Amino acid sequence: MSEIRWIVMKFGGTSVSTAPNWKFIADTVAAAMRGGQRVLVVHSALAGISNRLEAIASRVADVDIPASLEAIESVHHSLARELGVNAESLLGRDFAELRQVATGVQLLGEASPRVHARLMALGELMATRLGAAYLAKAGLPAVWVDARDHLRTTPVRNVSEASLFLSAQCAFDPEPALAGALEACGALLITQGFIASNAAGETVILGRGGSDTSASYFGAKLSAARVEIWTDVPGMFSADPRVVPDARLLEHLDYDEAQEIATTGAKVLHPRAIAPARAQKIPLWILCTGRPGLPGTVIGPVAADVPQVKAVSVKKGITLVSMDTIGMWQQVGFLADAFECFKRRGLSIDLVSTSETNVTVTLDPTANSITPGVLEGLAADLSPLCRSSVVTGCAAVSLVGRRIRSILPRLGPALEIFSELRLHLVSQAASDLNLSFVVDEDDAERLARDLHHLLIGRRESVFGPTWRELSESAPRQAAAPEPWWLRRRAELVAIARDASPRYVYDGPSLDQAAARVRGIEGIDRVLFAMKANPHAGILKRFERAGLGFECVSPGEVERLFELFPDIDLSRILFTPNFAPRSEYAWALERGIRVTLDNLHPLREWPELFREKRLFVRVDLGKGRGHHMHVRTAGQLSKFGVPLAELGEVAMLGERAGATIEGLHSHAGSGIMSPDAWVDAAARLADLAARFPEARVIDIGGGLGVPDAHDGAELDLDAIGRGIAGLRSAWPKLELWIEPGRYLVARAGVLLVTVTQLKGKGDMLYAGVDTGMNSLIRPALYGAWHEIVNLSRAGEEADASVTVVGPICESGDVLGSERAMPAPREGDVLLIANAGAYGRAMSSSYNLREPAAELMIE
Repeated sequence: MSEIRWIVMKFGGTSVSTAPNWKFIADTVAAAMRGGQRVLVVHSALAGISNRLEAIASRVADVDIPASLEAIESVHHSLARELGVNAESLLGRDFAELRQVATGVQLLGEASPRVHARLMALGELMATRLGAAYLAKAGLPAVWVDARDHLRTTPVRNVSEASLFLSAQCAFDPEPALAGALEACGALLITQGFIASNAAGETVILGRGGSDTSASYFGAKLSAARVEIWTDVPGMFSADPRVVPDARLLEHLDYDEAQEIATTGAKVLHPRAIAPARAQKIPLWILCTGRPGLPGTVIGPVAADVPQVKAVSVKKGITLVSMDTIGMWQQVGFLADAFECFKRRGLSIDLVSTSETNVTVTLDPTANSITPGVLEGLAADLSPLCRSSVVTGCAAVSLVGRRIRSILPRLGPALEIFSELRLHLVSQAASDLNLSFVVDEDDAERLARDLHHLLIGRRESVFGPTWRELSESAPRQAAAPEPWWLRRRAELVAIARDASPRYVYDGPSLDQAAARVRGIEGIDRVLFAMKANPHAGILKRFERAGLGFECVSPGEVERLFELFPDIDLSRILFTPNFAPRSEYAWALERGIRVTLDNLHPLREWPELFREKRLFVRVDLGKGRGHHMHVRTAGQLSKFGVPLAELGEVAMLGERAGATIEGLHSHAGSGIMSPDAWVDAAARLADLAARFPEARVIDIGGGLGVPDAHDGAELDLDAIGRGIAGLRSAWPKLELWIEPGRYLVARAGVLLVTVTQLKGKGDMLYAGVDTGMNSLIRPALYGAWHEIVNLSRAGEEADASVTVVGPICESGDVLGSERAMPAPREGDVLLIANAGAYGRAMSSSYNLREPAAELMIE
């Protein structure tokens, strides 16, 4: 047998459905052969064909079988014309068999698993005949091979007949005889994914997505140099890019990590494809047909064992089965008896959670055929043992990575997201590779986005580019502009040398932020939430820019009166929370518009509000943001009137003689999804119908700011488009927005100076001249701020540094394990995005004065 090794190339349905793609396949194969490799091409049915065949085999309601057959033949004829090959001579027998089998299904009204498999296999058989003919026409020595002659299934116990024919499995030990037989056929072979045969020679299929598995089976049996999975996406990502556009390419994974990501919901690679490659230590390359120059994902025996979350996966369609009985406590064999009921029904259990009186399990739809009657039969089987209940419409959201248990303390802020979700089950893998949460399906995508932003949203060396950066279908983003603080580096270093620590605010950046928000389509008024930063220079700029002001205390209102004695009171909105009666009376007497976020004032002090025009802050039910302390809605938040009490608000307002002219909501801070404000606007507009005098809806603030200067931006245009789409339905309502952090965060930096350095094991600590007394957000919220060694900007980031302050608290950490040029005493460090909730939340704890402030033009 030759020493030349095989490369197995698998191409998916999209990749084999157009002539340009086949030209690429021919070029790719030819290049590999010029490099001295033998090539086995494994490919899928043409795009959409398997779905049509499945509809026929499953007798999907209202499927028009003759029309479907005509469409299937038309697709193949069309591609054949593009490729310059003769479809009728190549596929005539397959078309005849297809019509014969489909007619039988139509007459019988059903398809047995044996017939189902035979029908589905025709998609791959027809596509590969066209592909082989084209490669031969292109001058390549392509030979068509029937996969059923070489892939034989292995017996599997305790599975149904349907699984044996429709989700078959094959052995993947090396087969020198197979390698020899295929070498004798030629140096370029083309065969089918998805199909195999059983011991009786009958056609079976490997389950949807099985072409990946076919390629891996062949790779293992041939001891191939590698298996290349060519698909329509650039590789495996840290999340589903359709849910998280800023998901990052995973350039390198080991087999275990890839297995977990594929098993927990990723659709790029079939989970069964990994075991054969891992058994023979064959690298799996995932590459993009349309973007061959991208690095893709390489799966192999990577030895790195760094604790890290690498992906957030979502698997929908989960069924939950809960079993309750006091009798299971210390009862020998209860689980064995209960699981026997699942085995009897051919059901494979995925996740398991146990307590003294309850066992809850999940059923994975990709591993189970949950046909009508199966769950009812299972409940009947379980009834002598326990009381069972079934919950459908669930999803498993999984954190996948290495040594998950060791990083649980760092997951604390992320886990607070679950405070408002219905959490059915938590399961931590014994392999320490994943932590899974089962929630309602409607909450899964939002949860995945939030977890990804918290745990993977920042640039780290193990991740490649984002989907947004790679995808041709997504809007192409220009390279991130150089932040103002890098352009003005020398000036900032000089400022710090003169007086450190120091907050510095860049005036032009403030102006630009105000202009961006004022430019959102459909917004009638912008208010600055001045609690973010009440610096006089900032307030003056925003007043000149035409912004209004949202205030939460009399002190903030008085600051405005000091700076702007003649300010139009309509530009001020006073929104106190659990404030004493005197503050409401004070504001109303001065003619300032007041927002109520509780029934108590209307119920207990109705005389204050007679003939007054009021706003009401509504709790829409779910908070948003990276930390529970910045989420300002939901039952665990003190803010807002719950939806159930709005009727009483209307009644009490009318009884008090007040007019409810505006509805307000605010879900939290640091929100990066444009849908949040569009959804809030739509819901508030619907609620406004309950208040005849309502003319304003205020969708709050919380506009997110990327953690790093080159991070993905919140799409303000998307907010505008969504809101503009709603305006026609509610033309009489004004729409207000009240950002705080978005307007000022990036315009401000905190300059600090390194005072001492300390090594402690693997840790390097850099002490600086201020800490949580100046910037409490990292300690209070788990907030992440970009930290730069300004004195050594441009040098290699050769150190991992934890930046700490002089405050006598363990929590006085401004940033943990940050990559930067190794600092020295006297270096100036810059903490970015510090213009909001920095100096405004500072204190003189330990009797250390916080950093002073400076505005620069």
